[in-house]
Amino acid sequence: MKKNLLAVAVLCALSSGAALAQQAEGPWMVRARAVHLDSANKDSTPLGLSVNNKTIPEVDVTYFFNKNIAAELILTVPQKHTLSAGGAAIGTLKHLPPTLLAQYHFDAPGFKPYVGAGLNYTRFSSVNLPAGVSIDRNSFGPALQVGVDIPLAKNLYLNFDVKKVFIKTDVSAGGAKLGTFKVDPVLVGVGLGWRF
Repeated sequence: MKKNLLAVAVLCALSSGAALAQQAEGPWMVRARAVHLDSANKDSTPLGLSVNNKTIPEVDVTYFFNKNIAAELILTVPQKHTLSAGGAAIGTLKHLPPTLLAQYHFDAPGFKPYVGAGLNYTRFSSVNLPAGVSIDRNSFGPALQVGVDIPLAKNLYLNFDVKKVFIKTDVSAGGAKLGTFKVDPVLVGVGLGWRF
C-alpha cells in the first residue's frame, strides 16, 4: 500500500514539474527575422509590371493559448520598392503589410514545427508613378505559413519560416482600370525567438 502511494506521489510530482516547466516558458514569444521577399509579379495589365525582390527586417509577436494553438502578428516597417514596366523602372512605392495568423504547433522532440493561416492587409503609400497612372492603396488577402522553432537555450529558439502572402492592387490610367497587378510574394525568413 505504501509503495502504491509513493508511486502515485512521485507520478504527481513529475507531472506537476512538467506542467510548471511548460508554464515557466510563458505564453508570449517574440521573433526577429531577416526575410527575403520574392514577388510573383503576376500582371493582367498590358504594362508588364513588376516590383523588385529584396531582403527586409521582420518582427512578430506570438501568443500561445495552449501548447499547440497560437496567434501571430507579423510586423515590419514600410518597405520601398521600384515598380517597373517591361523591365524599365517607372516609379516607386512603399508597402506596409501587417499579417495576422492562427497557428498550430506540433509536438515533436527537439524541435517545434508549426503551420499557420490568416489574413494580410497591405497599405501602399508614397506612390510615385507616371502622371495619370494610379493604384488601389489597400489590399486584403490570405496568408499561409510553415515554420519551425529549434531550441538553442532556455527560452531562446532558432527560427526558420516560409510564408505565402497574397497581395494585389488594381491599376488605372486616366481613370480607367487597366487590370490587376498581383505581387503575391513568397517570404523566406530566418531569425531568433524569445519565449517568456
